[in-house]
Amino acid sequence: MICKLSPSAPRLILFAGHAGTGKSTLAKKGLPLIIKKTGEDFFFLDKDTVYGAYSAHVMELTTQNPNDRDSPYYLENLRDWEYQGLIDIARENLLLGVNVILVGPFSKEIQSGRMFDPIALGIPPQTSISIAWIDLDEEEAKHRMQKRADPRDDWKLAHWEQYAPRRVNPPTHPIITRFDNARFDEAQFDQLIDALTRQATSQK
Repeated sequence: MICKLSPSAPRLILFAGHAGTGKSTLAKKGLPLIIKKTGEDFFFLDKDTVYGAYSAHVMELTTQNPNDRDSPYYLENLRDWEYQGLIDIARENLLLGVNVILVGPFSKEIQSGRMFDPIALGIPPQTSISIAWIDLDEEEAKHRMQKRADPRDDWKLAHWEQYAPRRVNPPTHPIITRFDNARFDEAQFDQLIDALTRQATSQK
């Protein structure tokens, strides 16, 4: 298969948001729609896929809990390196002219403003960046996390009082489009995809 590269500027699209909001599901649903609207191919990177097995091994060696993704130890010693590695992989592709879709919380990186700035990310300055922030209220997110029974959520659920304050809203920014995933609406999702591809085009 021949990859269709971006003809002018590479695109970086993020599906971001807190745990349990449905980022991965929506990103996979949106991928073919984005390809159809742009006429370009995308490299798909989900944080849990890229670092799931690696992080599980490291945490088992260090804390004897392979599912820990939220304890103070994980946040201090592994979290930022995972995200940096993910951004590094994206950068390598973008420098080659390959569009990238990233999936992950990215809350810290978005709050700091780093994800808005191609220069800060070390990616081509002409890169068009669009962010879909997936919203879900706290109680519904907790309910879905309980329902999916992913052991990587165990720490969050057992220490909800410590975790919940980290569920902060993203800053207001032109490249962020928010999508409420409490009840999936096809028309609103189509509008989200339109916004992501339109925003990317408008930055060129």
